[in-house]
Amino acid sequence: MGLNLGWVYLFMGVVIGSAVIPLWNMMTWSKASGTGAVIAAWSGLVLALIGWLVGAKIQGESVTVATLGTNEVMLSGNLIAIFSSGIIHYIYSKFIDPQDYDFSTLNENIHLVEQDLSGLGEQQQDRKVLRHAKRWIARRGYLLTFVKIIVWPILSIPAGVFTKPFFAFWVLLSIAWGFGAAITISVLPLFESQDEIGKVCSGMLNYILCKKVEETYAEEEPAAPAKTLEEEEPVPQAAKALEEDEPVKEVEPATPSGDEAA
Repeated sequence: MGLNLGWVYLFMGVVIGSAVIPLWNMMTWSKASGTGAVIAAWSGLVLALIGWLVGAKIQGESVTVATLGTNEVMLSGNLIAIFSSGIIHYIYSKFIDPQDYDFSTLNENIHLVEQDLSGLGEQQQDRKVLRHAKRWIARRGYLLTFVKIIVWPILSIPAGVFTKPFFAFWVLLSIAWGFGAAITISVLPLFESQDEIGKVCSGMLNYILCKKVEETYAEEEPAAPAKTLEEEEPVPQAAKALEEDEPVKEVEPATPSGDEAA
């Protein structure tokens, strides 16, 4: 059929690109409509396929695997999928079916299956520390995204058509970036867990050599029990009686005796 991995990879953007913005809106926008997200995703897919096929017909005068796989045609299909679904979802959520979802209710309605906090210290459970870590990650993530999507392509414009040495440097830099990222995400977790890994290896070695070592464990504070769906709040007697259609017994005030009255 003449398909290759690059063709299939770019075609994925045409097929699933229309779900990107609706899903993002559902997670971050309080007025996002669930119905609108479904409509926008499918409508964006249809529009993207139409634009993709029409682009191939206009550019290549015939719809073939080769004309459908050109960069310009694939780019048009991907852009139509992403932006058309975003526009449709915004219009539907803003003017047709606006919602008013309170994201703070997520903490109240999502219950843990079990309250397992083993291995987490006070710092890992401190909300201030977690918020600071979130800001640290978000700032550097946005900065890196800006550099890779905006700054880096702009720096390649003066080069024009790449010469062979410049292209070799570009490929070498990409390979170095990939290996650097792979080494970082592989080595850092090992470095952070070196104490636990050392204890495991030491225990295995002692077991092989049949050495008995007195094991000491730090006492863990019992975690607060998690609120499950089966647990119910205590129902007041009056409310319970109303649910069961039983009369509520009124408690008469105690009358003082003769001596107490005197």
